Amino acid sequence: MNSIDRRTIRKYKQQPLPQDTLEFILNSGIRASNCGNMQLYSIIVTQEEENKKCLAPLHFNQPMVENASVVLTVCLDVNRFNHWCRINSADESLNNFLFLNIATIDATICTQAMASAAEEKGLGICYIGTVNYMAKEIAQALNLPKGVIPVTTLTIGYPNENPALTERLPMQALVHYEKYKDYTDEDINKIYKDIEENPVNKAFVKENNLDNLAQVFSQVRYSKKDAEQFSKLYKEFVKETFCEL
Repeated sequence: MNSIDRRTIRKYKQQPLPQDTLEFILNSGIRASNCGNMQLYSIIVTQEEENKKCLAPLHFNQPMVENASVVLTVCLDVNRFNHWCRINSADESLNNFLFLNIATIDATICTQAMASAAEEKGLGICYIGTVNYMAKEIAQALNLPKGVIPVTTLTIGYPNENPALTERLPMQALVHYEKYKDYTDEDINKIYKDIEENPVNKAFVKENNLDNLAQVFSQVRYSKKDAEQFSKLYKEFVKETFCEL
């Protein structure tokens, strides 16, 4: 697949992934760039039907979790590196906010490399952001020790749909040459015009009895109340298992 034509696939054929294909995908993630060659991540592979069923409620029962050939939960992981340091009389220095960020980046780069490798093999993928809301519960389900936090989930399988391309902001909205150029009101209106004019998005606005799409995003889809509640839960979990924020 051409990367510019990338589509999110949520419907999969009931077809298992060959082991060599799975290992190609995993190795592609393992070979990805990372900080200091420390590879501060771990990948939990879920293939068994019963285990996918256990994970599904933690992803708000989105059907692709059970329907995918494989579910990959990618975690930031300083547990392994700190253990190596501990048995070699070296300092355990990674349990802090800096390495929470670094390990999150490592895990994210690994995930995208696996996504690209899967698509190279003709497979479909879907990122699932519910990990951010249910990190503690997913960690418990996957038996993650302290120092290991789920970052994202990737479902992979043989596509059983060919959805339209998802809308994206234009390049000029996102790319800044040499230095950041802040936006004027006119710039913002121009950048978001096509998305706001999309019939589907217009319908969202109407269904929610709101004035515009920005209100749908900030008051319905990602409300401040929900964000603050989940932020509190996530902060408590990170404090418990990783570091003070």
